[in-house]
Amino acid sequence: MSPSKTELILFAHGSSIESANQAVRDVARSMASAGDYTVEAAFLGGGQPDLMKAVENAAGRSAKKVVVIPYFLTLGLHLQRDLPELVQQAAVAHPNVSIETAPPLDGHPALVGILLDRAAALLHGD
Repeated sequence: MSPSKTELILFAHGSSIESANQAVRDVARSMASAGDYTVEAAFLGGGQPDLMKAVENAAGRSAKKVVVIPYFLTLGLHLQRDLPELVQQAAVAHPNVSIETAPPLDGHPALVGILLDRAAALLHGD
């Protein structure tokens, strides 16, 4: 974990199909390997842990700050309504942990390149 005791939570919708949840956990593991943070996946529903448990886990590891990174493409209902409520509940339950939320993936400049890469792979047989 970084010296600032900051942890990241990759927050996804969750699925009743466990392999989909595992794919999100794999992304969190890759993020941790590539960066200098502890990264845990958390789910709105259908997967474990939920956001409250993930914040509790971070607090148990002495995190002072948690950054929630939505693994959602756009700022839809879950990010406008559900996530702020969940973050507020977690903040009340863990007042010694500062919790911030990053924006969704939409609008990030790398997204266009990713989409073009996906298209090129099909168009050019890569």
